[in-house]
Amino acid sequence: MRVLSVVLSGGSGSRLWPLSRQAFPKPFMKLGGSTLLQKAIERGQACGTGDLMVVTNKDHLFLTKDVLRQMADPPQATILLEPKGRNTAPAIALAALQCTRQFSGDTVMLVLSADHLVPDVEAFVASASQAFRLAAQGNLVVFGVSPTSPDTGFGYIEVEHVSRESQRAIRFVEKPDLQTAQEYLATGRYYWNSGMFCFTADAILAALEKHAPEVVNAARRALDGSKTVDDTVQFDLHAFGLQPDISIDYAVMEHAQNVHVVPAKFGWSDVGSWPAVANAHSSDASGNTMPADVVAIDTTGTHVQVDSHGPKVVATLGIRDLVIVDTPDALLVAHKNNAQQVKQVVDTLKSRGHETVTLPAVVHRPWGTYASLKEEDGYKVKRITVKPGESLSLQYHHQRAEHWVVVKGTAMVQIGDVEHKTLPGEYRYIPLKEKHRLTNIGKDELVLIEVQCGGYLGEDDIVRLADTYGRA
Repeated sequence: MRVLSVVLSGGSGSRLWPLSRQAFPKPFMKLGGSTLLQKAIERGQACGTGDLMVVTNKDHLFLTKDVLRQMADPPQATILLEPKGRNTAPAIALAALQCTRQFSGDTVMLVLSADHLVPDVEAFVASASQAFRLAAQGNLVVFGVSPTSPDTGFGYIEVEHVSRESQRAIRFVEKPDLQTAQEYLATGRYYWNSGMFCFTADAILAALEKHAPEVVNAARRALDGSKTVDDTVQFDLHAFGLQPDISIDYAVMEHAQNVHVVPAKFGWSDVGSWPAVANAHSSDASGNTMPADVVAIDTTGTHVQVDSHGPKVVATLGIRDLVIVDTPDALLVAHKNNAQQVKQVVDTLKSRGHETVTLPAVVHRPWGTYASLKEEDGYKVKRITVKPGESLSLQYHHQRAEHWVVVKGTAMVQIGDVEHKTLPGEYRYIPLKEKHRLTNIGKDELVLIEVQCGGYLGEDDIVRLADTYGRA
């Protein structure tokens, strides 16, 4: 039996702002030393899946490849690059169609979300093995989580009675209000819908043909118009955008008669809020989850997360049940009871055109990262890192000059038509409108401090003349 891991790596993670941003969403957040995306890939590997397919936004290709590169034993991966979000039904349809092309229709697809947390991988493997057997028989399988509270943030699945055995799903219901969720919990007949699935490519395509033909037909057209470059499948924006924006639950699971629920015998969290992140950490005697160097006095049940460019002293005094998330460019202070409303903050900032919704404090690029350390009228200071062997585009600026000081690594700095090898402590000046390029020619990461001077310092004042990553 061939089993393929399909990891859906989309969404903006707006409920985990300010750490999660559109350009750096939740799957790339680290918990316990590795990203949620890496954890999802490793769960699939633990189940014996030798192949991997990741469905993600085209802007997150280099982030995804970085995660794979950093793994000790990365699987052979195919990456489907969405030019825009189109929900889970189109994503799964495209993955199933690609699976039949690349492998075979009887391949079992283990569909995982890139932003879930499952601490007990051994227990997950046991449940997945049960799902594989059911899927090989032509069933559509969903992992159901026994509810521990009347949570209004999850969809629910009704069965005859919650048990440790798999059984046929009676119906799927969307996120209920609190009273309805309490009623569901009291009956003992409902699971939380985990959003993790298992089926053969043929079985899910047949179900889509029957219940949502418009989804699978649009996916076929999008795939027919795609192009494959190395290990990535790239889609035409117009053809891709013609796919319906619909979840697999709405499109198929609510209508199909061959849906079976495998009970999750493992702990599970969709890490969908800051209290959920707090619950994923070990707490101290006062119920706090925070770095050891935080000065916490008369503080209980509070989560503190600090992401700073440098050392920062954080102290709390006389507070209860708060979430405090501090990043270099944004600070969130919220009561845990109101944590689901963080999305309202994001919506407000978005309406104001605030870039903290989109860009993180440390902006990741294919060649490395940059972070703004200081900005006032007329100047901006940045810290730039470049990976070994990588280079920024050959470019110039209309409205700013730049001063570069290498502090770590070995750079090749092109100014005009002349290249200058530049070592730590050495300085280069880039005049206004002069073409220039920065390349890391060393074996280690290159770190550079850049000072921009000019009347306008926006990121859009870049004219690219040549670029390794196709952005010129």
